[in-house]
Amino acid sequence: MTDAPGERTEAPLLEMRGITKRFPGVLANDSVDFDVQAGEIHALLGENGAGKSTLMKILFGLYAPDSGEVFLDGEQSRVHSPATAIAAGIGMIHQHFMLVPTLTVTENVALGLKSHRKGRPDLAGVRARIIELSETYGLDVQPDAYLWQLAVGERQRVEIIKALLREARLLVLDEPTAVLTPGEVDDLFITLRRMANDGQGLIFISHKLHEVLALADRITVLRDGCVVGTTVPADTDREGLAHMMVGRPVRLAPDMAETEDRGVRLSVSGLTVVGDRGTDAVKDLDLDVRGGRILGIAGVSGNGQRELAEAIAGLRPVAAGSVSIDGTDVTGAEPKQVRHAGLAFIPEERMRDGAIGSFSVSENLMLLAHAEPRFSSRGVLRTTAIKTHGENLVHEYAVKTPDLSTTTSSLSGGNIQKLILARELDGEPPVLLAAQPTRGVDIGAAEYIHERLVAQRERGTAILVISEDLDEVMALSDDVAVMFEGRIVAVVPRADCTVGGLGLLMAGGEADSPAGAAASGGTGTG
Repeated sequence: MTDAPGERTEAPLLEMRGITKRFPGVLANDSVDFDVQAGEIHALLGENGAGKSTLMKILFGLYAPDSGEVFLDGEQSRVHSPATAIAAGIGMIHQHFMLVPTLTVTENVALGLKSHRKGRPDLAGVRARIIELSETYGLDVQPDAYLWQLAVGERQRVEIIKALLREARLLVLDEPTAVLTPGEVDDLFITLRRMANDGQGLIFISHKLHEVLALADRITVLRDGCVVGTTVPADTDREGLAHMMVGRPVRLAPDMAETEDRGVRLSVSGLTVVGDRGTDAVKDLDLDVRGGRILGIAGVSGNGQRELAEAIAGLRPVAAGSVSIDGTDVTGAEPKQVRHAGLAFIPEERMRDGAIGSFSVSENLMLLAHAEPRFSSRGVLRTTAIKTHGENLVHEYAVKTPDLSTTTSSLSGGNIQKLILARELDGEPPVLLAAQPTRGVDIGAAEYIHERLVAQRERGTAILVISEDLDEVMALSDDVAVMFEGRIVAVVPRADCTVGGLGLLMAGGEADSPAGAAASGGTGTG
């Protein structure tokens, strides 16, 4: 670890001194010092709740600090709203884009700009500037295209152009690669480096440690609201950064021992599922998942993964094809019947589909089994049995909670996910479907969840993992099935997986050997 590299004589583009911010019962930022030089990409790391978002909201004028000062170019800043932040040259690109699908690229970029034509936006002028900025920074954007026609990576370029057109000198990027293919990430990094070379300062927030090491000039880590260190990529690695974030050594990839093949336990054949827009989101899809194996599904968001998971779990109608669990046909069955056949399900939206926030920890742990004789008799709940059951699971799955009566919504995201995992794995299910199992959880909780999934694999469970995090899919899977536009376009054995090869498949291309040679065109086997 090291302090900021080299002595600098010029005033930083941004300097935040002694920033402190309190909320009821929480010290979100505790005397935080943070700076960005012109021409620098400074990464900001930390677990959920470490204080990153609070610090950036103070910078962007959404919060006022309780104490501390913010300086831009050596002058004390008076940013007190997003409008004054933008006027001061601060831009922010959020993980979820702030764009209007029914408008063109030019119209989206023009939104919020001062008008110079009697109250009407100068669309011709904006269009010309978009073309100019696209050529300068290598941003391939069609100014007359509608947003709904653009891929995710193209929409992100529009957000960057919006910030550049507003003459942002300091740009905050919050998880900018979360929904991009590896190829799109490479393109983005080229653009960001060009911006830095032109003298702009960039703050890069990401949980993907290898990307931080590849892009950043400096890296600052927050933990529990405090700066625990600043380093440079040459002086650290992924394990070192994870240790700084969590305060202990972290295993970033679980050990995967050889397991006994227990045969096909989840089989999907010719599955077609209609999406929310009335078109086929899943198209004639085949896959088999074998006991003692993990089949990972990789793909960019919106390629039918969510609809596939919901159809398997009985949450979405099946238009054609079949689903069977341990030999039982559950095509079109109700979720209760699918569960009875042997499916455990970790849903993508944990607080919408996985737990009831207003219920206690104990109630959520027995939510799906409350009518079983072990928990009730003639309609009366067995409170002692429920309490013992809850205590055992909380202990076994390391769920951090004050007590069993605590409202589930008051737990951290990682502990809610561990609670759902504990409930779903209770009873040794033959099949587990885990959709985005570590989305939005801390790196320590993600490590634990990965270890539990691997342990369940070793017990013979057939596990289907659907994740948009390519690192997670590659770390967990025996085989990786790539999903594109509702179909499985290739299945790649773990040993043959490369980021580049999978990335090409995720974008709809054909990967080079060996990944391309493993493509099966429609059948996934794990």
